[in-house]
Amino acid sequence: MNAKSILPTGIAALFMVATMTNVQAGEWRDLLAAPLADPLLARPPELDHGKPLPADSEVHPCDQSLPLSDKTLTLSDAIDIALCHHPQVNAAWARIKIQAAQVGQARSSYLPTINAGVRYQQEKTRQPDSTLFRDSERSGRSEYYTLTWRLLDFGARGANRRLSDALLEGALASHDAALQKTMGTAITAYFEAQTSAARRDARESNETLARQIVEATMKRAARGAAAQTDILQVQTALAKAELEHVRAIGQHERSLVALSIALGMQGRAMRFQVLPADPASSPDTASAGMARDLTEWLQAAQQQHPALTAARAQLAASRQKLIAVRSEGLPTLEFNQSYFVNGRPNQGSTGGRTREAVTGLSLNIPVFDGFSSTYKVRDAQAQIDVREAELMETQDQVLGEIARAHADTAAALRNLASSRRLQESAIQALENVQRKYERGLIDTLEVLNVQAALVDAREERIRTLVEWRSARLRLLASAGEISRTRIAEQGR
Repeated sequence: MNAKSILPTGIAALFMVATMTNVQAGEWRDLLAAPLADPLLARPPELDHGKPLPADSEVHPCDQSLPLSDKTLTLSDAIDIALCHHPQVNAAWARIKIQAAQVGQARSSYLPTINAGVRYQQEKTRQPDSTLFRDSERSGRSEYYTLTWRLLDFGARGANRRLSDALLEGALASHDAALQKTMGTAITAYFEAQTSAARRDARESNETLARQIVEATMKRAARGAAAQTDILQVQTALAKAELEHVRAIGQHERSLVALSIALGMQGRAMRFQVLPADPASSPDTASAGMARDLTEWLQAAQQQHPALTAARAQLAASRQKLIAVRSEGLPTLEFNQSYFVNGRPNQGSTGGRTREAVTGLSLNIPVFDGFSSTYKVRDAQAQIDVREAELMETQDQVLGEIARAHADTAAALRNLASSRRLQESAIQALENVQRKYERGLIDTLEVLNVQAALVDAREERIRTLVEWRSARLRLLASAGEISRTRIAEQGR
């Protein structure tokens, strides 16, 4: 090999050494363990591919680069932020990983275990007072290999495997329940912020209208058609309108803070506004969730609500735990295979080379454990009672939330028509009194009363409209059926 061929080879070797030097020890461990990351197939596919929400055809990935400052949030944006950043959702996702690891541990109990060890020893013997024996020095190395395989355990491993499977199913359902709860909370906070924004705008319009009335009164006073008391009344009404406007601004800012907390963004600087409510939209009974009666909602929730599914999985896991605890007091049968080179562990050197193979069966029969198994069984039975009570409590809570959301949706639908008529009447009344006031046919007090009635009518219209939008989505969230597709179908 000449120098020209050696040079590229040396450069390649140096590059490989530099690359290996930059890789940390933990990274090498991860690279070597990658082919055996999940040899027992305990990891559910949801951890790798995600799980779509009800009625969604695909998994929506999180957009970590979503700008939050100076942004007008739609309801869909708020839902995306909550699902990606809320700590309850992240904690539920982490619990799935924990339960998946426990499934792998339960499955590993069916496989044999292999242990190996190497010992190096050096012996020195001194005879300072002896003339017949010389000092001696001896070194040696011993090795051992053992294989242990449990063949029979009367159901303990099977119960533990079913226990871990049930807990994993419960963790998946709990994650779905956390998603539904988070979306329900985000929806409520979003519409509360939208309501407060509408109230702020209404109070701003009221302040503008109060200024116009003050200007009109001043013009009338200049012509001698308005008394000093009229001027004081309209100025007082303007000051009150300004105060109410400032208060509405503060309430809206507090609602935005509550919304940021509901989205899981507490502690972060967020400057955003919610999408304004559309007073011109009309209700749709079917889209509002009223196409099904309350009985159908309750029946569907009992069958598929994720919180109930998680509670049932916890109860099933507790029952399997009782079986596993009872099996711990039964005999076990194990196969053992050992191979020793130059002696056994914790023994001195034999001074020669030896090989020893040991094969056997071990039957372990528990005789007395100080009544520990008795109290473990009682503990497991008590856990079943607790899980049954928790299932009943969760069922009552879920069905109660559905019933309340269904009633709120029905009430919001009934209130919409009344609020629309109220607002239309208030607008016509104000237009009428303004014309009469400009001609001097009515006094200032009547104008102020009609103005206040219009402000209340506008707030009532916005409030009932937002209540309707919020109630129909909260009904879906309470039933465990909320998703991005359903939110898009229901509108903004």
